[in-house]
Amino acid sequence: MAQVEKRGGLLRKSSASKKPLKEKVVLMYDEIFMTEDPSKCSPRFWEELFLMKVNLEYLEGKLESLDGEELMKIKDNINCLFQHCIQALGEEHPIRVVNALQTLCALIRGVHQKNKSTSGFDIINMLMGFDKAELCMKNLMESLDSLLCAEGSESLKSLCLKLLLCLVTVTDNISQNTILEYVMINSIFEAILQILSHPPSRREHGYDAVVLLALLVNYRKYESVNPYIVKLSIVDDEATLNGMGLVIAQALSEYNRQYKDKEEEHQSGFFSALTNMVGSMFIADAHEKISVQTNEAILLALYEAVHLNRNFITVLAQSHPEMGLVTTPVSPAPTTPATPLGTTPPSSDDEHRLHSGKLCLIILTCIAEDQYANAFLHDDNMNFRVNLHRMPMRHRKKAADKNLPCRPLVCAVLDLMVEFIVTHMMKEFPMDLYVRCIQVVHKLLCYQKKCRVRLHYTWRELWSALINLLKFLMSNETVLLAKHNIFTLALMIVNLFNMFITYGDTFLPTPSSYDELYYEIIRMHQSFDNLYSMVLRLSTNAGQWKEAASKVTHALVNIRAIINHFNPKIESYAAVNHISQLSEEQVLEVVRANYDTLTLKLQDGLDQYERYSEQHKEAAFFKELVSLPCLLLCLCLLRALSQPEGDICAGGHLGNNHSLPKADEIRLEGSAGIGHATSLLRPGPGSEGRYSPGYWC
Repeated sequence: MAQVEKRGGLLRKSSASKKPLKEKVVLMYDEIFMTEDPSKCSPRFWEELFLMKVNLEYLEGKLESLDGEELMKIKDNINCLFQHCIQALGEEHPIRVVNALQTLCALIRGVHQKNKSTSGFDIINMLMGFDKAELCMKNLMESLDSLLCAEGSESLKSLCLKLLLCLVTVTDNISQNTILEYVMINSIFEAILQILSHPPSRREHGYDAVVLLALLVNYRKYESVNPYIVKLSIVDDEATLNGMGLVIAQALSEYNRQYKDKEEEHQSGFFSALTNMVGSMFIADAHEKISVQTNEAILLALYEAVHLNRNFITVLAQSHPEMGLVTTPVSPAPTTPATPLGTTPPSSDDEHRLHSGKLCLIILTCIAEDQYANAFLHDDNMNFRVNLHRMPMRHRKKAADKNLPCRPLVCAVLDLMVEFIVTHMMKEFPMDLYVRCIQVVHKLLCYQKKCRVRLHYTWRELWSALINLLKFLMSNETVLLAKHNIFTLALMIVNLFNMFITYGDTFLPTPSSYDELYYEIIRMHQSFDNLYSMVLRLSTNAGQWKEAASKVTHALVNIRAIINHFNPKIESYAAVNHISQLSEEQVLEVVRANYDTLTLKLQDGLDQYERYSEQHKEAAFFKELVSLPCLLLCLCLLRALSQPEGDICAGGHLGNNHSLPKADEIRLEGSAGIGHATSLLRPGPGSEGRYSPGYWC
């Protein structure tokens, strides 16, 4: 007996003498694509259609094969199909509901894809008709809201969310998706919150719900009043906020796990280590990085929660038993994704990582400005053991973090900023990320100064990193000045030192810490002297950098005063005591003995900063960023929706066989970071100066 194969909706025998037979559902689709109403000859046409298993591939392919003029000829049938899909959502039979949801996805995707390649027809008119659009969308959103809030099948809820995500992501620019006006009017916000606040639903659908909310918040957020923004900003229900935080935390945690697995695979074994070393002599860094793609969608959700809802900051202080945190508390701060740009010209993947890195630092910026978040980060009674991944580098050994101390969480944030500073000095210099990194440090110091928090931290590591960054800027002056105003960054670094000099006695942990600051400035005096020479040279020339360089010149006044005051005294001490090279303790002795005769200039505004503002400075970035999750989610949704719709039990209900994709099954290739408050940056293994996803353990 000849075998039967199923391809593209055709049932064909292996014998070439027979014409291929079509599935019944395909024949019914063909009738819809005729100009006549298919129900004229078959009154039960629509009832039978939704009992047939949907053939997404054929339906979308059929829409794709028509040109704009042909599509307009069957507009009435398309409208009729759309309306009958909405009616079927109210049916008791779950098969009809499932098939209606999948058909709606195919219609929405197919018509939008057709509109990209042809000019001329309006999406709303093609799908529903202008005269019926408002009522259709009202009925659709009410049906979806009912299905999401009901205690019915989890598979149906999953499909509802997939349909909504499909509706949101069909256009590259979410703000140009006119159908979303109806989603704004007929809000499903409460249904999303119900999913997040109910543990069983959250486990099944939390990821989809959070991503959907993040995307809806970004619809025309700068042009009109977005009700999802307004509602998200006033949510104060603890269960809902904790649910949202848990979903984000788990997504970031999974990303970290994937990265760690990749890294261990990348580095395992002597032969692997040897080939990596030899390969690095011949192959560009771009080929060495571990590829685990970050997920802007979940980071965007984290950002919107932190930025819009002040109550969400309280989530940072919560622990989640569902994540299995039963031993030493792990930092609730979610860590970051990571990664932009390397030593080779940026590729599209580099740009993707650059967006991730920037978004992570923006999240940290929002947290560093928040009074409550700072109080939690600096709380000496809430200590955490945070294992921060440190990339093996040629000039340092891999840190052994087996016995990490428990410290306030802000120490981990500062460690991460230091790690970023020392590992991203590269040819394709990420100036914007460095500026944001220094701003995060500055805002944390402003809080410590204001609240007189004496943080027990190894400040010398930060000072050393900042000085090395200044040295990098000076040694690459010509190359960097061709692309960036390096004096903005240099001024920020110098003013960090000025803040330690002027206010350090209010927030450094001990008097000896203040002595160590002076020791570090004196020890590295040549770097500051070189910086002064560079900015003086440029500030006295009538070039484009004159004003910017002059600001750095003025900012160096106290640092130069310290160097000029103590250096002669140290040299005199060495001469009197016949010592060729003084020890650190001997230098500190000279410093302590000569504080009284040092004169410094009071500098204003060191503890002031401009607060973060999205609309004025970051609007273009977020408009571009939102298109990335849309494009990637479209691909994932297409795959997810093409899977079987699940078993139907004898009682007529969907079986719990998980044949329908759950939230984590359409997750993008990796999420980013871990924990649940923010995200951070670090370099990737196997390549100094390359970005790749980072993780916290």
